Amino acid sequence: MRDISRQRHDALTELYGRHAQRLRATIDGVVHEEAETEDILQEILLQIWKEANRYSPTAGKPLGWMVTIARRRAIDRLRRRQAYSRARERYEKGLGEQRFNPRREAYDPFILNDLRHFLERCMQALPRLQREAVELAFFKGLSHSEIATETNAPLGTVKTRLELGLQKLSHALRPLRHKV
Repeated sequence: MRDISRQRHDALTELYGRHAQRLRATIDGVVHEEAETEDILQEILLQIWKEANRYSPTAGKPLGWMVTIARRRAIDRLRRRQAYSRARERYEKGLGEQRFNPRREAYDPFILNDLRHFLERCMQALPRLQREAVELAFFKGLSHSEIATETNAPLGTVKTRLELGLQKLSHALRPLRHKV
């Protein structure tokens, strides 16, 4: 780990050779899809490369640290996949319900355009760090841990920023709920 934190490529290659199968098995045990398993393995190797200096031998063995990262990353990916699936189902259901209301279809482009502008204004009203967290989560699809890595912020801080940002957006949208 010390050599990886010193950015020695051969150390990462050695780590991969020793532990890739174990990490792959951990990831596959959660996501059950080979292509995603390989993607996640690459992501965690990159994370290990970037964050090797955060590893502390007093916290346990390196393999335990890496397995924890792998498991968390796999769970994040699974949750994102499930959230996407639920959103797609709601969207498809909404399309089905919308077909029965021809009067509403005539106004949809205008309503959607107004809503988009309104949402953009609400997003701009958020404090910068909350807006950044919301954009990374909902427009770029990053998990909480990925946002923490991207913004160099603690995971708890990221969750707080998201919660506060979403509360503010929800409050701003509350008057429109019965109109749309």
